[in-house]
Order: sequence, then structure tokens, then C-alpha cells
Amino acid sequence: MSDKKRTSYPKEKINILFLENISDVAVEHFKSSGYSNVKKISGALSEEQLIKEIKNVHLLGIRSKTKVTQKVLDAAEKLQAIGCFCIGVNQVNLEAATQKGVAVFNAPYSNTRSVAELVIGSSIMLIRKIVDKNAAAHKGVWMKDATGSYELRGKTLGIIGYGNIGSQLSVLAESLGMKVIFYDTETKLPLGNATSFKTLKEVLAKADIVSLHIPELPTTKNLINKTNLKFFKKGSILINYARGEVVELDALAKALTEGQLSGAAIDVFPWEPEKNGDIFTTPLQGLSNVILTPHIGGSTQEAQANIGVDVSAKLFNYLEKGVSFGSHTVPALSLPPQENTHRILHIHNNVPGVLSEINTQLSKNKINILAQYLTTNEHIGYVVLDIDKSLSKNALELLKKVKETIKVRMLY
Repeated sequence: MSDKKRTSYPKEKINILFLENISDVAVEHFKSSGYSNVKKISGALSEEQLIKEIKNVHLLGIRSKTKVTQKVLDAAEKLQAIGCFCIGVNQVNLEAATQKGVAVFNAPYSNTRSVAELVIGSSIMLIRKIVDKNAAAHKGVWMKDATGSYELRGKTLGIIGYGNIGSQLSVLAESLGMKVIFYDTETKLPLGNATSFKTLKEVLAKADIVSLHIPELPTTKNLINKTNLKFFKKGSILINYARGEVVELDALAKALTEGQLSGAAIDVFPWEPEKNGDIFTTPLQGLSNVILTPHIGGSTQEAQANIGVDVSAKLFNYLEKGVSFGSHTVPALSLPPQENTHRILHIHNNVPGVLSEINTQLSKNKINILAQYLTTNEHIGYVVLDIDKSLSKNALELLKKVKETIKVRMLY
């Protein structure tokens, strides 16, 4: 099929809203493809502000601060997809997005290197006592002393959560001469010479440095608490660049003060300010052996560009081709374009009989289906139909009337 026109809807009428200073790579991706109506806002929007903005928006791009709630989705009359230009999607009400037939995409792998490198950098800073020496030097105090300062080489790194970031960190750590051990709730194939342990307690007891790379779930909330902190090897270091809710910060502050841990690096917090310049507080402030950073684990120019490419490509492919791979809401489907057809996308509640009704209605009206694709998840079904060009407008109207229909769109 010619690339001249991939969508039946005029590109200049498709409204795209990017928030939170999303990379210009994403903006350029759409503008260079003829989508001129791209609005970019540097900061996050409140629920009330987003409700006012989103009424006529077809594609929404956000990062981690903007919350897409049920009320926001109810106000989004034309919304087709949301791109989360970050690792997580917990800022979006996925249940409501599924019910509305809105595809939600993210970039789970694009900033893994940035996070892994920062873990290594923070480990070196803490194990060499650079934080204290830096503060002293700024105050005019000379602290040339090797006491309590060590090399990473030969030390044991314990990784909790051996996913994309954890496994890449494993490779980097081994290249520096570290021994790597890890714990994951799922069976994972070790990379290099890393060793898997069956329990969290074993890893905490053996590691000189513990790095967390786990999702925010009910089972992981306050996973590192006053009880588990007692299992840490005395004088070890904790690094959390995962999720703010997985560490009980009051208990961590106490463990650091009492010397159970010798240092910590924390990048994520249970509560974080909405925008730069806002007041931020944590029980860890004022502790000299703690590195505090404002959720910048993946904030490098390279990572943001990679995320911009990844998520914008997913949004673009969904908008123009109906490809839903990578979506957390719409079932995964990818299909080649068909020559001399019009393509219609149909999203419906996943109940028995919908596909039968679609085929019956089209058959009764003598509309020939040249190709048909269906995939479902627990909640919704996603059907793509390639229809004879001369009959596609009639087909579109018929499909809108099918029971359990959530959303119908003529793609091209």
C-alpha cells in the first residue's frame, strides 16, 4: 500500500498532546509524517487541567507525573491511545482505559542502561565515602583518608529483581570484578557468572551492596522494612532506583543511624513533588551517608531520546496501521496492509457472540470481508477487518451498531 495516505482521517485534524517535556524526537516523528497539530507542554497537568485539555485529543503522551484517571478518560471523547514515555504505566487507570478501548503503551526497556550505570556510579561514591569527603571539601576541610573506603572489585552485589535493568546491571557489575547474586520471584536465567538464590533473606545476608529493581505491587510495598533490614550484612549499602513504595524510609533512616547499613542511594520516594522547585521532604535528609536524587534514574539525554523513539513509534503504528503490540489494554495484534481495501478497527467487550454478529451483519448486507483478524484479552476483543472499498462506509455504520461495541475506527 502506498505510504501517501495511511489514515482516512485528515492528519491535520488529529490532535496530539505531549506533556512533561517529552523528547522532541517524539514530536518530530509525527510532524515529519504530516501530523501538524502537535501540542507540547513542558510540565505535568492536574486532573482538572487535563480534563479541560483532553476533550478533542486523539493521542496523549505523558511521563510519570500526569495521572490519567477515570474522570480524565470520561472526558476524552476522541482519545485513541496514551503513550507513557517512561518505564511504568501505574499513572494510568488501566482498567478504565481498557473499558474505553484506549491503547496504553510505554517504553519498558529504553532507559535500562541509564539506570544500571547510575547504580554503579552511586555504588562507587558510597563505598569510597565520596559523599562525606565532598561535603567536607566544600566546607574547606581536608579529609585525605582511606579508612572505610573500598574498591568494588571483589565485593558482592545483591540484585533484587532480575529483569531488564537488574540483568544489565549484573553484566556491568561483573565487568568491574564484582560477584553477583540475585533473587527474583520468577525463575530467571543468570547472565555471566551471576548466581540465583531462592530467598530474599539469603541475598540480603551475603551482599555488600543491595540494589532493588522490582515493581510497585501490594506484595512489594515496604519490602525493605525494619524486619528485613535486620537481615542485611552489617555495614552494607542499599540502592533503590525502583519504586518509592518498596522501602520503609523511617526504618531505613534508623538502620543507617545505628550503623546496620553504611550508606544508601535513593532515587524514588513514596511521595514526590509535582514539579521542579516544589518543597520535598524525606526522613533521609541530613544523613551524610545517603545520596538523594530526584527520580532521575532514567533521565539521560540518550534514554529520553530512546524512549521518544520507542513510544512514538508504537503510537504511530497503532494510529496508522492498527498495530497494538506493546499495549497494556488493547490485545496484541499486528497485521500487514491489504491492497485495494479499507481497514476498520473494532474494539468490543469480550463476551460470546460479538464476532458472530459482526459477520452476520456484514453478510446480510452483502459486504465482503477480504481479511479478518481477532485477538482478545480478559476484558476486550480487538477485530481488524479489511473490507471492499466500495462498501466500507456502510460497513462502518453497521459495526457501530453491534452490541458490546466500545470503539470503531476507519483506519484507511
